[in-house]
Amino acid sequence: MNTHNLYLFKALEAYPWELEKAVEALQYALSYEPENVTALCLMARVYAEQLEDFEMAKMYFEKAIAANIQMPKIYPPYIRALLLNDDFDEAQKVIDFAMTLKATDKGTLYLLQGQLFENLHTYEKAEKALKEARNVGLNTDFIEFVERELERVTKKRERQNREKKTEDTKSDSKTETSKSWKHRLNSLL
Repeated sequence: MNTHNLYLFKALEAYPWELEKAVEALQYALSYEPENVTALCLMARVYAEQLEDFEMAKMYFEKAIAANIQMPKIYPPYIRALLLNDDFDEAQKVIDFAMTLKATDKGTLYLLQGQLFENLHTYEKAEKALKEARNVGLNTDFIEFVERELERVTKKRERQNREKKTEDTKSDSKTETSKSWKHRLNSLL
């Protein structure tokens, strides 16, 4: 067992409950092996999830990808960080690439795709992605979580459709009022 692995295990065990210990162990692990993908990903998660320093998180995720682009566990937390930072175009590119890799958690990727579409207010696409996540899910807790996400997005879509109908009705009534006033003015002239 290498020393850097021992520090990496300590970091994995400590995160997220004992952040000081986790970060200290990560720093030691990375000093022994600067291109360790697991350590880089965990450090990126610390920056994204705990410190909300998305630029540093992206830097660590990019180092992890440079070290091993085929490592599937990099992509879900990276996509979450991109979504939190409103980097939607970049998130879509990462999702598209991650879907092509073997051994990626497709259910989680479809869930993240749905969350991306929800952020963009394209609720029908979000529902479709979430349904796909539910279909490929292999865990009851995950499937139930996705179903709750789907319910929320469906409510948002229905509210958006109601608001659009209300706006269309108001617009139609304004147009009708405007036309009737024009006819009255024309008849007076």
